[in-house]
Amino acid sequence: MESSIHTLNNLFAQLGLPSDEASINTFIKTHSHLATCVLLSEASFWTPTQAAFLREEILNDADWAEVIDQLNTSLHAV
Repeated sequence: MESSIHTLNNLFAQLGLPSDEASINTFIKTHSHLATCVLLSEASFWTPTQAAFLREEILNDADWAEVIDQLNTSLHAV
């Protein structure tokens, strides 16, 4: 079984978002400070497809889970 290590750049590309460093930083700055009660996949800025991907990957503890958790932490930063 091959283990995949994904980066934020890979995750943003998978979500159909610009995946260069500047775009990722802008996205995080724009959407950070999510309320702690809001799950990442339930944030209002995702499309239904993006939200479903994030939710399923976390629920299945898939190889994307670690980088999704990293994004989650960044967007819930105080």
